[in-house]
Amino acid sequence: MKLNYKRTLLVGLAFFSICAFWQMYDAVVPLILRDTFHLGDTLAGFIMSIDNILAIFMLPLFGSFSDKAGRRMPFIIVGTAAAVIFTVLLPVTVAQSSLLMFFLCLGMMLISMGTYRSPAVALMPDVTPKPLRSKGNAIINLMGTLGGVYTLIAVKLLVKKTADGTPPDYEALFIAVAGLMVVAVIFLVLAINEKKLVQQMRDINYGVDPADEPQENPDAPDQKLPPDMLKSLLLILFSILFWFMGYNAVTTAFTKYATQVWQQDVGQASTCLMIATVGAVVSYLPIGFLASRFGRKKIILAGVVLLTACFALGAIVAEKFSPGLYFMFALVGAAWAAINVNSYPMVVEISRSGNIGKYTGYYYLFSMAAQIVTPTVSGYLLEHVGYHTLFPYSAVMVALSFFTMLLTRHGDSKPIQAKSKLEAFDTPDGD
Repeated sequence: MKLNYKRTLLVGLAFFSICAFWQMYDAVVPLILRDTFHLGDTLAGFIMSIDNILAIFMLPLFGSFSDKAGRRMPFIIVGTAAAVIFTVLLPVTVAQSSLLMFFLCLGMMLISMGTYRSPAVALMPDVTPKPLRSKGNAIINLMGTLGGVYTLIAVKLLVKKTADGTPPDYEALFIAVAGLMVVAVIFLVLAINEKKLVQQMRDINYGVDPADEPQENPDAPDQKLPPDMLKSLLLILFSILFWFMGYNAVTTAFTKYATQVWQQDVGQASTCLMIATVGAVVSYLPIGFLASRFGRKKIILAGVVLLTACFALGAIVAEKFSPGLYFMFALVGAAWAAINVNSYPMVVEISRSGNIGKYTGYYYLFSMAAQIVTPTVSGYLLEHVGYHTLFPYSAVMVALSFFTMLLTRHGDSKPIQAKSKLEAFDTPDGD
């Protein structure tokens, strides 16, 4: 059984465009709030958290809606079209300096994005055999990273400082990202026959050996999970909560840590985070292969141990900057790849073919909740105890996920044993 890389890359186009959008949103909207509308950090911070708050409700809801509809493409097409319209309109409201129109347009843009993220992500497990979903998720993560890179390049090329110090014009950037979203979805719709592929995967995942997993019933997606599987699902979801709380505490507060503790500029912190990103990117595909060979749970536990060790080491050695920290952050990226590539497939492994979207929503419910809670909790410790709490806090949070994941008994893939050493490096060609 081999992963169809061409198909997976095409399926990843939706996530590619989604990540390009969020990279633009995170990079530009805070600047607009500060420089154009002159909002304070507290109010601006709340506005920037609205997308996560909406996600908690919308992603499970629309994931479930797409399950009941039996199709992901209509949600992807309509959601993208609406998001593109409001993305193009947003810089118009900025040019008009209309705060009310800006908020209305921003709100509709965020709602539009929330309608199709779960369906877009759920499309990958829909059209991928169960044992290969970690490899598939590695490709999807890689596509998402490339989407972010596209936006970063667009920012560099299209956003120019003004001579008189006024806020720059972001219209060309918004149009470039909106155009990418349109092109990506057009290619996706033309290249992927959702109905045909989903039926093929139902036959592969559920029809080859019904005795293999007797609890699976693709025609009864609302059937209650057995208690042991429900327990495993909850353990996986709380694992996701814990490691996102640990990891995001560092990523959201590290620039402040570097400027406060190291007395360095933001560029030094950005370099460390960039190295972590590169470490994750180069690890995605190898991690996917290792998970297919040894199982998802083992690879996740190894990643959790490595990430905990890195953060614990950071608590000891990161009080002063040294070039050796670059190596530590490269390991942080690799550890995060080991966790991130395999956690979502473990969640949908417990789902049935008719409710993958709902389970995708569960994944985002816990990951987004962590990203809302941890800046407040870790921020309180930074402010009232000291910046030296950042790495210990993150290490403890990630370490907690080791114990919840260790107790998990379901959601793992059955390792694919290569018939020969050469077969382990074999890749598919064509459709």
